[in-house]
Amino acid sequence: MEPISQVEGSFVDVDGRYVIVVGRFNHHVVDSLVEGAVDILVRHGVDAENIDIVHVPGAWELPLAVKQVLKVARPEAVIALGAVIRGGTPHFEYVAGGCNSALGTLQLEFETPIANGVLTVNSIEQAIERSGTKAGNKGAEAAMAAMEMVSLMRQLGGGVEEEA
Repeated sequence: MEPISQVEGSFVDVDGRYVIVVGRFNHHVVDSLVEGAVDILVRHGVDAENIDIVHVPGAWELPLAVKQVLKVARPEAVIALGAVIRGGTPHFEYVAGGCNSALGTLQLEFETPIANGVLTVNSIEQAIERSGTKAGNKGAEAAMAAMEMVSLMRQLGGGVEEEA
């Protein structure tokens, strides 16, 4: 019996253009996510000059900006960062659900990795924990996912690089 072929991304040769699209709302949390993402990208060999950061008002506006970035800049990957914190109204569900659904659709439409680092949490304490304290830094984790997917897409013969 032939061995089963396995393919997975790595963190070697992941240089290229990355765009971080950031929702400013809850910036006291989101700023740490951005720092974590940039730090991880640079530590893994991405040239700082190949990292662009685009700011939007909040998580709801992320998908439109991500779509424009994908159309115009054609990066290897996009990292979407933001924080949606549950309040006393259903607004949380609409913003978080709409943002997440649209990002997933855009990833498939443009065949480009979009790492979703948008926190959807019940409290400010949870947001702080996920932006660099007890629960790690979800911005750094999103950057790791982006690089791994860039590597995987290159191995599978896809991604922006192949179409150019």
